[in-house]
Order: sequence, then C-alpha cells, then structure tokens
Amino acid sequence: MTRAPEAAEAIELQRQIDLLQALWQRTAVAEGRWRDSPGQAALGLAAYRNNGRALAERALSAAYPTVTQLVGSESFAALARAFWQSHPPTDGDIATHGAAMSAFIAVADQLADVPYLSDVARLDWAVHLAESAADADPQDPGLHFLAGDEAEHCRVVLLPGTSVVSSPWPVVALWTAHRSNEPDRFEALSAQDASRGQQALVHRDGWHVRVAALPGEPAARFTSALLAGEPIGSALSAAGETFSFNDWLVQALQQRWLLAIVPTGIARPGENP
Repeated sequence: MTRAPEAAEAIELQRQIDLLQALWQRTAVAEGRWRDSPGQAALGLAAYRNNGRALAERALSAAYPTVTQLVGSESFAALARAFWQSHPPTDGDIATHGAAMSAFIAVADQLADVPYLSDVARLDWAVHLAESAADADPQDPGLHFLAGDEAEHCRVVLLPGTSVVSSPWPVVALWTAHRSNEPDRFEALSAQDASRGQQALVHRDGWHVRVAALPGEPAARFTSALLAGEPIGSALSAAGETFSFNDWLVQALQQRWLLAIVPTGIARPGENP
C-alpha cells in the first residue's frame, strides 16, 4: 500500500507538471488540480507567463547583444517571447537558455531578409559561453615539442572557452562594428563584399572575451580539429595543403589563445592521464 507521504508527493509532482504545461499553454487549467479556484489559477498563470517572458527577454538580450542591435529592442523582445514559448527552459539556470536561438532565427519567415542574422546569433552565443568559461592556470606552452619527431602526434590545447564560428557572411566585421563608438564604424562594413565569409575565433583574454578573424577556412578547419581533440597531424590533414601552421601559431601566441602543446600519452590540462 502506498504510504500517505508518497501519495502526497506524487500529487504535488503531477500538479507541478500540469503547471508547467499550462504555463506554455499546452494544456488548459485543469479543475481540481489547483489550490485556488479556476479563475484565480488563470490569473496566477498569466502572471507567471508575463514574468517568465520578461525574464527571457532580459536574459536573451544579454546573451545576444549584437542580434538585439541589428533588429531593434522591440523586435528582439517579440523574438525572445516567441522563442521562450517554443523553447522553454530545461533547467534552473536562465543563463544557459538560448542555445537554440540561432536555429530558431534561421527558420523564422519574418527574418528571411537578414540571412546573416542566425550566424551572428551563433557568434553572440559563443561569446556568451566564453564569458563564463573556466580560468586556466599559466603554464609552459611546450613549444619545444614541435621540434621533435613526434610533433604530428602532439595535441594543441587552447584556452577554455575557445571556439570557432564559420560563416559565409562577414560576422566578425558585423560583431566588431556593433561594439565601436566611432562615427564611421559602419562605413568599412558597408564597403565589404556582403558575400565574403569570415571565420571567427572566440577566446578569453584575461577577463575579456575577444573575437578575431581567422585567415580563411583552412585555419578554421585546423582550429576546429584541435578543439575536437585531434592531434596536430590529423588537424593538418583536415586543414589542407594551403594551410600555414607557422602563421597560425604566430597568431595563436600573439593573441594568447594557445595554452599548451601536449605530447602523446600526456593528459591535457584538467584531464586524467
């Protein structure tokens, strides 16, 4: 026989599930499920929905500042509410809500006239994730391993939060222009060929997140392979014959997104051997 406390917990769990379903208007307010009258329950649900939408607007606007500037605050608020309705949060951390925004934008008919917007959203989200990435302790970069016979089997470890966003649109230029206060910040952008793609490298530099343009698709393929844990030899094969490892290494060192060169058989920083 089910004990009374267990039965009460089951009833409360079902009541909360019904509440979540009703919040997103997937079910009607079921009479008998609520502690209040149906009328009071409906008013409470409306308040919850309004508060949830307002919270989603603020959180998503913070995570997607470039998208907000491109479409305007009012249009983004409507976009955030629609996204919240179709992609409700799945955990208690609202800062993690919004990963699917790029895909949501890509299929939105009303945004078809800004085809680059979904890729700008991908870049915004990559920056958002990098802002909360773990810190890495300074260490010997291990560049001397590149001179050994086993260099192609070494792995290149990049700083936590580093990611690559490749796009057929000039997303780095768009992102940069919307962070400048210079009066002519959009002149260089408008003069660019709109069909020229860019490969963005997102990385932490101390407390700041930087966005740099990689010098082409081969560099993006190489960096993505490294981020996937591939050794240097495999990453070079992915990059292709036109890729210059020396140029890439200089940029990685100058912009400080390379953490260490790790030989085969040695764990990456933060890993177990």
